[in-house]
Amino acid sequence: MIIGIDIGSTTTKAVSIESGRLVGKIKTRASDAVTSATGSFGKMIIENEIKMGDIQGIMITGAGAANIKNDIFGIPTVRIGEIRAIGIGGVFLAGRDHIVIANIGTGTAIIEAGPEGIFHLGGSGVGGGTILGLAKKLLPITDFNGIMELAETGNLNQVDLLLEDIMEADISFLNKESTASNFGKMLDTAGSGDIALGIVNLVYQVIGMLSVFAAKSRNISRVVVTGNGSKNLIGRKILSIITGMYGISFEYPQDAEYTTAVGAGLSWQAGEK
Repeated sequence: MIIGIDIGSTTTKAVSIESGRLVGKIKTRASDAVTSATGSFGKMIIENEIKMGDIQGIMITGAGAANIKNDIFGIPTVRIGEIRAIGIGGVFLAGRDHIVIANIGTGTAIIEAGPEGIFHLGGSGVGGGTILGLAKKLLPITDFNGIMELAETGNLNQVDLLLEDIMEADISFLNKESTASNFGKMLDTAGSGDIALGIVNLVYQVIGMLSVFAAKSRNISRVVVTGNGSKNLIGRKILSIITGMYGISFEYPQDAEYTTAVGAGLSWQAGEK
């Protein structure tokens, strides 16, 4: 059995891989990389009743992996680059051998994974961290679930400048309800729900458009969405609108939020140790 651990900037995820199958997964939060890694490992073996002797090795990746200098609890511990881990995990969870991945975490990385290798196409500092940071200053709430609940009540017409605000007809393939400028209207009557929706819309439109450009540049018609941001239902609705305009579909594999940890774990059997 191999344990894969993704030590992120806000959340650490761990998975157990046995015979090429995902058999366990957990998520933790801690203030530093060492506590995150050891805590997630301990939680994994306790909750899944894993015997220490059954663990061949630990593969670590993510922002905090560089801070782990030694083996964890005496078990061979190896680092793998985060981009490579996302690519390996994305291909495994998507069940296809050539994909473009939008990995939405605190920021967003866009990756191509296929028979010729795994390539970092680019990305953006826009992601879940952007939502939390803007909400901290613009809203009376900073809890992520609370922000999403507010956004459910929002109306983009209150904050975003739409094409219908500046022209009477559709333009090209864009209809009159398309965004002309995020936060370009910002009416005095805009409430917290409107602002919350405007923030989420801004983030997912940026991610969606970057993903469209990446997919089209590789002649791929689908983007695999992974990371914590893959679970956001409002974000999924926004991406579905982009699909309707640009013909690039977005798909969300099961366990997509664990993609990086899965890729780390699978890399052991691929000989990257």
